[in-house]
Amino acid sequence: MTTLAIIGAGPGLGAAVARRFGREGFDVALISRNQDHLDALAAGLETEGISVRGFAADVRDPQALAAALDAATSTLGPIEVLQYSPVPHKDFMKPVLETSPADLQGPLEFSVMGPMTAAAHVLPDMRSLRRGTLLFVNGGSAVQPHPERAGTSIAFAAEGAYARMLHDTLAADGIHVAQLIIPGAIRPGDPHTDPALLADTLWTLHQDRDDFRHFASPMDI
Repeated sequence: MTTLAIIGAGPGLGAAVARRFGREGFDVALISRNQDHLDALAAGLETEGISVRGFAADVRDPQALAAALDAATSTLGPIEVLQYSPVPHKDFMKPVLETSPADLQGPLEFSVMGPMTAAAHVLPDMRSLRRGTLLFVNGGSAVQPHPERAGTSIAFAAEGAYARMLHDTLAADGIHVAQLIIPGAIRPGDPHTDPALLADTLWTLHQDRDDFRHFASPMDI
C-alpha cells in the first residue's frame, strides 16, 4: 500500500490534497486535534472513493503525534509521503516588540518540534524503502518575516531551515523534501491559492522531485 499522511488536515487544503493523492491510488491518513472533525472529513472523502482514516493528535504533543503516526502506519501501511501543514494559532502572531522569549515556546513546538517529531517517525520506513517525500507548507512569513506576526515568522523560518537541511541530506537516500510557500490566505476560486490548485502543485512537487522551495504565487523578497 502507498500511504500519504497529512498533518494539519482540514476541509480546505487537507481535503483537496487527500482527493488529489487519493485519485492516484494513495491511502490517506488525516491527522489533526479533533477526532470528531476527522471522522466527518474522512466520511465525506470516502463517499468519493478515497481510502482514508483519521487519527487525532496535537502537533505540540510529541507522544500523541508519534502515536498517531504509528496508528496510521499499522492501519494503512508505511507512510511514503508526509505533508506538514497545520494552521498556526492566532496567539503566535504578536507584534515583535510585544513578543517575549516565553511567547516563542508555542510557535517553536508547533513549527519545529512537531515537524522534527513527524520526520523522525516516518524516515526509518522511507529510508528502508529508499523512497519517500516530505512536503512542508508555510505562509509567506517563512521567507519574508512580518513584524506583526513575530512568533510565526521566527518559527516558520526555523522550520524552513530544518526542511532545507533534510532536503540536502536525504536526497542520496531517494527521499525528496520540498517546501511550498503560500503568500496570504488560501481562498477557493483564487487563481493561485485555490485548494485544488495547491493540491495539484503538491502532487507535482512529489512527482518532479527537483528544487526545495516553491511559491504558490510570486513574492517580492
